[in-house]
Amino acid sequence: MERKLKSRKIYYYEESDDKEGRKDKRRLFYLLFLLALTAIMLSTTTYAWFTTNRIVTISNIDVKVQAEGSLDISADGTDWKALLDYNTLIGVHGTTYPTSVNHIPAYLKPVSTIGELDDNGLMKIYLGIIGTNREGANVLTASKTEEKEEYGEEAEGYFIAFDLFLRINSDKNLYLTNESKIIYNGNSTGTENATRVAFIKEGTVSSESNLNAIQSLHTTDNNNVYIWEPNYDTHTANGVNNARYVYGITTTQTNGALLPYYGIKAEIPEQVELNKATKTLYPNYFEEVTPSISTIKNNTEYKPMFPISTGITKMRVYMWLEGQDVDCENSASIGNITLALQFSTNPSA
Repeated sequence: MERKLKSRKIYYYEESDDKEGRKDKRRLFYLLFLLALTAIMLSTTTYAWFTTNRIVTISNIDVKVQAEGSLDISADGTDWKALLDYNTLIGVHGTTYPTSVNHIPAYLKPVSTIGELDDNGLMKIYLGIIGTNREGANVLTASKTEEKEEYGEEAEGYFIAFDLFLRINSDKNLYLTNESKIIYNGNSTGTENATRVAFIKEGTVSSESNLNAIQSLHTTDNNNVYIWEPNYDTHTANGVNNARYVYGITTTQTNGALLPYYGIKAEIPEQVELNKATKTLYPNYFEEVTPSISTIKNNTEYKPMFPISTGITKMRVYMWLEGQDVDCENSASIGNITLALQFSTNPSA
């Protein structure tokens, strides 16, 4: 009897151990399931900015600037042409325009701006850095960038900026023609939909002015900044999802309306969750941007820019990937971009 009792005791403990083992296995299964589910959710969630801190490589930068009508253009204010290209823009610093600050890197990275100018007449552009807070949310900090004469692989900047000079013999209105485009070279991933271009009208002098007077033109007046948003009506499927889930904005892949966005206007030292990066919640960091010019993907119209006076007008051009745009998300971060600009004094073709 004692042996039977002992046998029962042994059997009892073995059964208990087996139950505990099955419970542990179930717990492990649920933990692995939740981990896998979390990984799937993180891999399919998109945000504005590139959460992986990727860059867009421009393996062969293609910057084309053309003039039409009674308009001449120049990269230095003295050598007048009908077409400017990359080699012309990077060649003037060491020759006829030693004070140029042409900034044409081989890589682009999301930045943001509201188009405000600093005391030197350069546009305040902020580089966003994405991190993760203790709760696992994607957060944004931002620091102001600096511009200097640099281009190609050695350039440290992540946006494009260069000077142009326009010459006319009578007062005219300036137009951006339908040949002006942001083109993605390859299968589109939405990069071109997140691009912005700004034109700064620096000032005008007579055609007889000396070269120093022409080249030293600059302004600090924010009213002279004109931002162009191309391809505003087009979004990728990821861009549409990004607008809905991060910003609560409903849009479509084609024929979409112009979407509001909040550009960065000051350095952001604290961590701001991406879905809270708005003027409403952080008025010291963000401001709503209303582009002066907006065009659909297949634009056929000439768009008015601003009036220019008789003589030589200096204009500074910026091109960047707007981090606060709904299409600036991870899947859009691979590819090359062509910047094609054409200006005209004619209102239409």
